[in-house]
Amino acid sequence: MGDVVRWAAFSCVLVPVVLVGYGTSLAGAGGAALGLAAVTGVCRVLLRQSERCAARQLAEQSGGHRGRHSRTGTGAHRGVRYGSESTPVD
Repeated sequence: MGDVVRWAAFSCVLVPVVLVGYGTSLAGAGGAALGLAAVTGVCRVLLRQSERCAARQLAEQSGGHRGRHSRTGTGAHRGVRYGSESTPVD
């Protein structure tokens, strides 16, 4: 992911320079730079989220050790009885 972000940052600098070189106003080039920076930021967040999700799914599929308690039980905790609608009974 690091290379993708570096190239995106490079583009955020390069594109406005090229636009000014071709006669676009500084305000227009600045707006393009801000837009590219915003898109780059959103894409970076989405990439990180996707990587975390993929890592979590890989860990679940590999059957990694999750500690002493498993999630396959009934869900009742020690010392607490549950009624018919999974609400604690006094």
